[in-house]
Amino acid sequence: MAPPPSIAAALGALLVVTACGEGGSGDGGKGGGKTIRIAYQAFPSGDLIVKEKGWLEKALPGYTVKWTKFDSGASINTAFVAGSVDLAAIGSSPVARGLSEPLNIPYQVTWVLDVAGENAALVARNGSKISSVKDLEGKKVATPFSSTSHYSLLAALDQAGVDASKVQLLDLEPQDILAAWTRGDIDAAYVWLPTLEELKKTGKVLVSSRELAAAGKPTLDLGVASTSFLKAHPDVLPAWRKAQAQALDLIHDDPDAASAAVGKQLGISPAEAGAQLKQGIFLKPAEQADAKWLGTPGKVGQLADNLHSAAQFLVDQKQIDAAPDLEKLRKSVYVEGLTDAVAP
Repeated sequence: MAPPPSIAAALGALLVVTACGEGGSGDGGKGGGKTIRIAYQAFPSGDLIVKEKGWLEKALPGYTVKWTKFDSGASINTAFVAGSVDLAAIGSSPVARGLSEPLNIPYQVTWVLDVAGENAALVARNGSKISSVKDLEGKKVATPFSSTSHYSLLAALDQAGVDASKVQLLDLEPQDILAAWTRGDIDAAYVWLPTLEELKKTGKVLVSSRELAAAGKPTLDLGVASTSFLKAHPDVLPAWRKAQAQALDLIHDDPDAASAAVGKQLGISPAEAGAQLKQGIFLKPAEQADAKWLGTPGKVGQLADNLHSAAQFLVDQKQIDAAPDLEKLRKSVYVEGLTDAVAP
């Protein structure tokens, strides 16, 4: 089977990404320089707190930290294939796709940034005459292809018994979804915060990622790292994890400070940022090593099973040819040093 258009497009864009120098240090991710190239996304998370506070830069003064904003997991996967990213915040569905054929990206999962709740959802535009997922047949529905929202949209259609081929699915990045929504060019969209918050002002939520998780199709935002970078720079990940753990503590223990930091990164008020943070599900640092999530050395957690289920669903939806075996996915969850990083 030929790769889906989204994968083909991603592979075809590699030269463009390389030419644009997305955070590139010129070492192709092989550790030739003292630069950490981080791909981040503008959704409410501890990752934005780490960026705003400059904690990684303070912890690793010998490195130059380059943060590059990406609009979706698909573009981050493309950057990894091009060797222009070392660390990234990316959804679980793009990770499952990235670890599968034909991409086979050599990266490993190192952290759970959040579990999707009401911070990602399917919204129908007011006036579209859509009151349920079943009403989407024949309608124009936008989502960033190869993202967690794309995965969730397919899961929602499958759950409602709607044939995805009978829905006009449009591949749009979040900012393009908002523009198309404003023009009235689309009837519905599955997307995440902060774009989701804008759509909800003139739309109705049909289903959230929290509801889909309860129905057996959970999605997460994950931290991943290039395998070659992990080997070449063993001092970076412990510092990165410590910073991420500090951010999770801030979200739980000082929500006002967390909201202020996220608000600065998103260009919104602390009150708006706080409301958006409350829509996600954030683990406490120690939970990262729980059997339900990353696990411990010698006993990788259920996150690997989650990725396997996501990959198998993508196979069923004809998005990829085959799912990696569970053992490969377990090896793609990097648990070394995790317990030390999340210790109180």
